[in-house]
Amino acid sequence: MSKKVQIELFLLDNIIWVIVVIFFLLNALFTPYFASYANIVNILYHSAILSMLVLGLGLTIMVGKLDLSLESTLVFAPGLATIIMTKWLIGSINPILLIILTLIVGGLAGYINGIFIAKIQVDEFLQTLSMMIILRGLALFLLPFSIYPLTKIVGRAFTFPGGGRIFWNIPVAIPIVIVIFAIFHFLLHFTPYGRRVMSTGGNARASFVSGIDIKKIVISIYILAGMLAAVAGILAAGKQDSISNSMGQGMILLAFAGAILGGASFEGGKGTAFGMFGGALLLGMFSNSLNLLGVSVNLVYAAQGMLILVAIVIDRIRIKRRSNLLQYEKIKELDVNEKR
Repeated sequence: MSKKVQIELFLLDNIIWVIVVIFFLLNALFTPYFASYANIVNILYHSAILSMLVLGLGLTIMVGKLDLSLESTLVFAPGLATIIMTKWLIGSINPILLIILTLIVGGLAGYINGIFIAKIQVDEFLQTLSMMIILRGLALFLLPFSIYPLTKIVGRAFTFPGGGRIFWNIPVAIPIVIVIFAIFHFLLHFTPYGRRVMSTGGNARASFVSGIDIKKIVISIYILAGMLAAVAGILAAGKQDSISNSMGQGMILLAFAGAILGGASFEGGKGTAFGMFGGALLLGMFSNSLNLLGVSVNLVYAAQGMLILVAIVIDRIRIKRRSNLLQYEKIKELDVNEKR
């Protein structure tokens, strides 16, 4: 394969970072205060919660599935865990145990989705749509009013990941998110499990024939996605120092756009963790720049819808171009072999 083709394939796989850099430079020139230190920190902070949903949804897309219920898991996991700790269990509240319980609840929601989709063969769209409605309904029932102030009720340790700050006034959520993305980057690209995930998404039948338990892989991905949504819930709760039944509402479509922009593909078997971080970052920059320019909230919502459409179009163009490049290289290789 020629170096030119290798470079083009690399750019196609990492196009999100090209877009992020161009978008940042344009806004740095034309949008007031966009490139200031405080605003850059603000973009990263406000992208943290969405980035967890982007990564969770991106993982399910990688195995050729999807999960619409993540936005409801975001509120249900910390909501149920807090109610269990404060109302149903007798004794002092342990905020660290509360964080662990929140992750368990999120993982269980994902496990239920995984079982129905992988074992019972329920369509993933219908299964996760119904789970999204069920969890949101339960959140409305369990949390008719916001749990506030959360710090006084459950302790500072629970709200610190989402609301705390460290040196240079950097929110704790930013390094937490970066570490999580780094872990998943390593997991997906440098472990046998990651190779099985990519193989399952790329060609499930061939993966099954080669001995990979694709059902277990799919279930494990849904568990991880649910836990990532629970992390998003912890960050959201800490950020606003409360848990309200409207948390996460409407975020799944933006997460979908971020995952596709970040390199995940409808065909499955494609995508990187850091690419999805780039997708979430672009969404955060996009909303931030429109707000700084004084664009109406309703127009921001419409513009986000356009961004989802752009993500779908980019995905199709990327797939087609990659396919053409690989086909051209294959034909070129055959011609060389024939001449020999």
